[in-house]
Amino acid sequence: MAAAERLSGADRAWLMMDRPTNRMTIVGLIIYSSPLRIAALRALVEKHFLAHERFFCYPEADALGARWVRDVGFDIANHVLTTKLPARADKHDLERLVGRLASVPFTPGRPLWAFHLIEHWQGGSALITRIHHCYADGIALMRVMLSMADGHGAAARPVQHEAQASHLPFGADSILEKGIHYALHPLEATTLAWDSLAVANELTHLGTLADDPPTRLKGPLSGVRRAAWLEPISLEEVRTIGHVLGCTVNDVLVSTLAGALGRYLEAHRDTVAGLTIRAAVPVDLRAADDSDPLMGNRFGLVFVDLPVGIRHPLERLYAVHGAMQRLKGSHQALATLGLMSFVGNLPSPVEEPATALFTAKASLVASNVPGPRERLIFAGAPASQMLFWVPQSGSIGVGVSMLSYNGRVQFGVIADKRLIPKPAALTALVASEFDRLVTLVLLGGAVLSG
Repeated sequence: MAAAERLSGADRAWLMMDRPTNRMTIVGLIIYSSPLRIAALRALVEKHFLAHERFFCYPEADALGARWVRDVGFDIANHVLTTKLPARADKHDLERLVGRLASVPFTPGRPLWAFHLIEHWQGGSALITRIHHCYADGIALMRVMLSMADGHGAAARPVQHEAQASHLPFGADSILEKGIHYALHPLEATTLAWDSLAVANELTHLGTLADDPPTRLKGPLSGVRRAAWLEPISLEEVRTIGHVLGCTVNDVLVSTLAGALGRYLEAHRDTVAGLTIRAAVPVDLRAADDSDPLMGNRFGLVFVDLPVGIRHPLERLYAVHGAMQRLKGSHQALATLGLMSFVGNLPSPVEEPATALFTAKASLVASNVPGPRERLIFAGAPASQMLFWVPQSGSIGVGVSMLSYNGRVQFGVIADKRLIPKPAALTALVASEFDRLVTLVLLGGAVLSG
């Protein structure tokens, strides 16, 4: 990487959004059913992760924005480390460690990433990864992590289902190329004009959205994170329920989350009757046939209504389905990516009010990433579980992740301790709400078959 290479507007925007109370760090967790040793992990990182020159570098602000600077004293031992837990540590101890590591800043003057290996974890090992969002988005980083698996190939390809957002006509970084193309092909220029108008309309619409209503999910942040996750749910079961009810996998997952959030708020004496809040949902904007793990941030956001005040699972599911249908074909994701790229090229003092304007529109970030279809093995150690948590910008302090892996869906929650002190209480409600939906479908099936 040339010393003069600069951060893109979107990457610099994520760099500027980092705050002591809200770290812009993507956190991952892999649990292995057999031991993984530090020497083997460092060999994997050197061969595959560090094949991308960017990871030898750290971002440095300058008068023109920010540039990537190579760490001339780079030492892998500073970035791939062992971390210990007590001999009888349980899941709650690991959850606390994930939250603590998600809260700490990186060392200045070094690349902003780290791998923390717990070599002895319940008969196997656990790996916590931390990577600053300015390097890349979750889709790119997932591809890099998959490249570290033994014999990566067909088994490492992500599962394809309705939860993966449809790709939009073009990305913010390719608008110039499209402009040249349409100049040479004037009969197609109408498409560009209509797309540009749609993006402008979306920006206007987003600017006029009311702020999300006040609940305990919003408020001042402490900068201390808490994390929790749910035992995996069968992806085939989710698919079957969606098929029976005429909904998608994503509808089922988001509706389950909305139900859990409603019950959590209700349990803490928030008024939820008739309440709808929004989740900011990342949407991948890479081309559908792009298999290259290109670094950088190439995603936008859509704002999804969560009808947390609807208690009946089926009524809530169809409300979510309707909201999702209304977003189909929307240019919201492209508009927010363009806005992020624009803000990232402005002076730093302008960034904070622009970020605050849009983060006020949502109460949480909810990410759904299609992961590998089959079990992965890293240096001979099979991975039994994979999780991730994306950062939340501005005033948002709650994040929910949904990752499909090896035929199962993994829910994870990360939150500022002032907003959700015990996120395990929320993940338990996710399990309960999903069970309620399954029970209703089974009862309906029994009635119909009778």
